Amino acid sequence: MNKVILIGNLTRDPEISTTSGGVSVCRFAVAVTRRYANADGERDTDFLNIVAWRSLAENCHKFLKKGSKVAVVGNIQNRSYDAQDGSKRYITEVVAEEVEFLNTKADGTVAQSDEKEEEVSKLQPIDDDGLPF
Repeated sequence: MNKVILIGNLTRDPEISTTSGGVSVCRFAVAVTRRYANADGERDTDFLNIVAWRSLAENCHKFLKKGSKVAVVGNIQNRSYDAQDGSKRYITEVVAEEVEFLNTKADGTVAQSDEKEEEVSKLQPIDDDGLPF
């Protein structure tokens, strides 16, 4: 099984492009802090490359920016290519299946749950004296 779940912050604005077949692809990196401290008592951070495709790519490009907090569910993919100097280069990246935008309204974006809370706060109480139960 190849499954990864990450929560972190974008290190740069997402970059979107289109393949020759017209498919959208968005690339960004996420900084994920490790759970445990190192020998110096500091928590290390890993910088992981993420790739999203099609409508997910378009949504990531539209709604994310540098510093955005996200949860990413996907799988790890390794690929290689030949560099201009003739050496072989290897890339490890996470191919996103789901991306959850975790920013709050205070961060400058409105999460869907915040919108629902505002709708609920507009509701008026019901006078339950006349109810039969």
